[in-house]
Amino acid sequence: MSWPGRIVLSDSSPYYLQIADAIEAAADAGRLRPGDRLPPQRALAQELDVDLTTVTRAYAEARRRGLLDAVTGRGSFIAARPDLSAPAIDLSMNIPPAPRGVSLADAIARGVADIAARANVDTLMSYHSGPGAPQDRAAAAVWLKPALGRIDDARIAVSPGAQTALAALLSLHAQAGDAVLAEPLCYPGLLLAVSRLGLKTVAVESDADGMRPDALERAARGGARVVYLNPTIANPTAATMPEARRRDIAAAAARHGLTIIEDDPCARLAEDAPPAFATVAPAATWHVATLSKCLTPGLRTAYVVAPDEEGARRFAAAMRAFALMPAPLMTALATFWIRRGDAETLLRGVREEAAARQALARDILPGARGARNGLHLWLPLPTHWDRYGLIEAARAQGLGVTPSDEFRADGAAPEAVRVSLGGVADRARLAAALKTLAALVQGERRRVHDVV
Repeated sequence: MSWPGRIVLSDSSPYYLQIADAIEAAADAGRLRPGDRLPPQRALAQELDVDLTTVTRAYAEARRRGLLDAVTGRGSFIAARPDLSAPAIDLSMNIPPAPRGVSLADAIARGVADIAARANVDTLMSYHSGPGAPQDRAAAAVWLKPALGRIDDARIAVSPGAQTALAALLSLHAQAGDAVLAEPLCYPGLLLAVSRLGLKTVAVESDADGMRPDALERAARGGARVVYLNPTIANPTAATMPEARRRDIAAAAARHGLTIIEDDPCARLAEDAPPAFATVAPAATWHVATLSKCLTPGLRTAYVVAPDEEGARRFAAAMRAFALMPAPLMTALATFWIRRGDAETLLRGVREEAAARQALARDILPGARGARNGLHLWLPLPTHWDRYGLIEAARAQGLGVTPSDEFRADGAAPEAVRVSLGGVADRARLAAALKTLAALVQGERRRVHDVV
């Protein structure tokens, strides 16, 4: 049997996390190698003078991190780990990282068990129309309160994800051929919805604080009726629009009678986000808040806050052209998590892990732009690189990043890429991938393939 060495437990964090961290550190340093067998849980609990449940939780956490393999009747063994010298890692998918010390599987199991025990399953799994069940809209109001303040439940509609919500809102407020005003770089899902609905995107000049009010005034004179805004930890630039700019944009939109679609998936991640457009200009704003960026991408639940109760009903009717209804079981799970507090626990865990990854990335890629709790970086390239050359070179090293073209609303795309930090399972692999990318960016451009 093997053990990473003497462990001195402190009050700095839960004991089970300290034990799991010790296993991970020893595996990273080579003191524990693949195939090494760890002590039985009871023996280790006696050695460390902790409860057996503490060691059980520590081993479970280590398994969740991919550090251990458990063999029934034989014990727990150090698992084979990826070769960090040649990572094959996707840095293109913008998803929240798995939080340390929080078991998503346990949260799902608790939620499903509670729903099965308390709900009328036949009713739950039937068809549902309208903006959502009262309990789901009430839970949404609880979730949104830190960002939007107290909201009347009747203004809220439940949607199966932000993409469906955006498509429904565009169909509700624009007709084929209409222009949708947006920043020059914006969420690709918005661009896809605009294209499929026969609309057109018009880029509005922006600066470091986001869309410029004077540029919005000029663009609105062309007859547009809708402006799309992603004001907090924007995708892809990671910028957050300050409060003064938000108020100026809201005033410009009001002068031209523009409807504001506020796509705000990261407001709860940011903690210190300025007031949302839904609070600055509530009569003109449709606020979209998905859970997929704050909690987990598989939870396809989003909340739409309309200007009034009639707006919520109109949205629900428009949504039916794209999705008959949100998945009842998934919506019920989201409601259970919010009411029980699991959603806030997951959110805190995602924030902490995202902040740790951002700090790691700042040291390795100091030229990139990020937000403290953000899920991605925006990386402008030095003059000796173009984005296509870097993408090709990164692929040759087993890395995937996203070129600026994917976000271009109009005009020329800049020489830049988006680097997402949440999809990599652990920080060690992420650090290895970022170091590989940094070496590419800082080095001279080289032809990846010979010309034949």
